[in-house]
Amino acid sequence: MDAVRANLGGVKVKICGFVQYVDLFGAAIGYTIASSISMMAIKRSNCFHQSGGKDPCRMNANPYMIGFGIAEIILSQIPGFHQLRWLSLVAAVMSFTYSTVVLGLGIGKVIENKRVRGSLTGISTGTVTQTQKIWRSFQALGDVAFAHSYSMILIEIQDTVKAPPSEAKTMKKATLISVAVTTLFYMFCGCFGYAAFGDMSPVNLLTGFGFYNPYWLLDIANTAIVIHHVGAYQVYCQPFFAFIEKEAALRFPDSDFVTKDTKISIPGLRPLNINLFRMVGRTIFVVITTVISMLLPFFSDIVGLLGAWPLTVYFSVEMYISQKKIPKWSTRWLCLQILSVACLIITVAALAGTIAGVIVDVKTIKPFKTSY
Repeated sequence: MDAVRANLGGVKVKICGFVQYVDLFGAAIGYTIASSISMMAIKRSNCFHQSGGKDPCRMNANPYMIGFGIAEIILSQIPGFHQLRWLSLVAAVMSFTYSTVVLGLGIGKVIENKRVRGSLTGISTGTVTQTQKIWRSFQALGDVAFAHSYSMILIEIQDTVKAPPSEAKTMKKATLISVAVTTLFYMFCGCFGYAAFGDMSPVNLLTGFGFYNPYWLLDIANTAIVIHHVGAYQVYCQPFFAFIEKEAALRFPDSDFVTKDTKISIPGLRPLNINLFRMVGRTIFVVITTVISMLLPFFSDIVGLLGAWPLTVYFSVEMYISQKKIPKWSTRWLCLQILSVACLIITVAALAGTIAGVIVDVKTIKPFKTSY
């Protein structure tokens, strides 16, 4: 919001803030759902192993979402981004762990099959209808276009970087390296996963049970996913917490409930700073995201797409034009606007595909009774 205020101003600041914080809220719900699926995958993997594949091993997601929520309530008491370094590092290591496992299993499966499954045109018509293929293609297009959609936390992270060298230089280098490495993993995991299973490729290679063995390796990978999501939840939610707490402090500067920190001594550890407003507010936030995850397990998909284009493309393009004072209707200005409009069209198509999928899901999903 500060960047948009400095470069564009006006009503765009409020639009940016609304989209950013709704998007972060949706991300928290998405991490809750994804983590519960991975936790259930561990349980189901062991169940399949013990029953020899005879038991369907169906289970309710609610206890796992609640367990994840309890963990996040505790971790949400970490005051801010500066204290999240260790958690972010653990999450990054876990991300490498499960990505490497998926890649290894995909390559192994292709070697085992002795052929590459699938085709350049994607899933065969017959496995799905032509209409389903169109909607899913739109969804996939959105997934590809916004695979690196982390713009809503980029500047907040940059704010924690030490200087010199300048924060912008460090962040550019970090962004280049992380996007390159992530893209490499995305491409390898996606391509080898599809080559391994073709038309039968599950949505998620680790939780969709494309692989059943070695079950202990799947358990390690899914555990890594859960730990990664525990950390990612905090990284994405801290800007939301900071915004709410900053606004509350400005509106109620004389309230002890909002502004007063109480030090609590713990033997062998540093004293803890407890703020009642922070503790209560963040707990309520986690409870709300957990309840919505149980109530509407498709909620985060729609919210994520709504925020993707404005934050990742539109505001970035408009701020760049403003900063560099690019003349209207110049070649560079036209190219940037074409990029923005093209991404908007992809977003609308992806949103249409997602909503089409949700309409189908709504017929089978019952509130608080999500099972896998």
